[in-house]
Amino acid sequence: MRILPLADAPPGTTALLARWYVAAWAPWYGPGGQGDAAADLAACGADDALPLCLVALDADGTVLGTAALRADSVGREHGPGPWLAALLVDEARRGQGIGTALVAAIEDAARRLGFTALYVSTDTTHGLFRRRGWQAVGDSASLRGAVTVYRLALG
Repeated sequence: MRILPLADAPPGTTALLARWYVAAWAPWYGPGGQGDAAADLAACGADDALPLCLVALDADGTVLGTAALRADSVGREHGPGPWLAALLVDEARRGQGIGTALVAAIEDAARRLGFTALYVSTDTTHGLFRRRGWQAVGDSASLRGAVTVYRLALG
């Protein structure tokens, strides 16, 4: 597996990820939602500024998952950011360490960009963040329901 910026991913990756965004976060990106998955992904143009999107690929170039580093997210009342957001792994490939590798890559990117802390809000991947040393700092409401906000001090 390799993890690289979205800008360096194979053709068609952005369109695939846009479909994943809509499926995963239909209340925001789906019909009638306020979000625009294609525009959010298009804004991720580089690996040296926010927003930054990373993609995990297998040896054949198949997309395994993605994660982003953004200025804000759901739960922003609990911290100034930046935020690990849009963590998605292909359903057929979950449980293989891809999400953990993407989280580690986003943590590294945040450090490289000079941030001293990183935040995330989640309603599903609590164990992954706790295992990596993230601390719960509060709860928030999202369009899908309650989320827990975590913070990681970057040292």
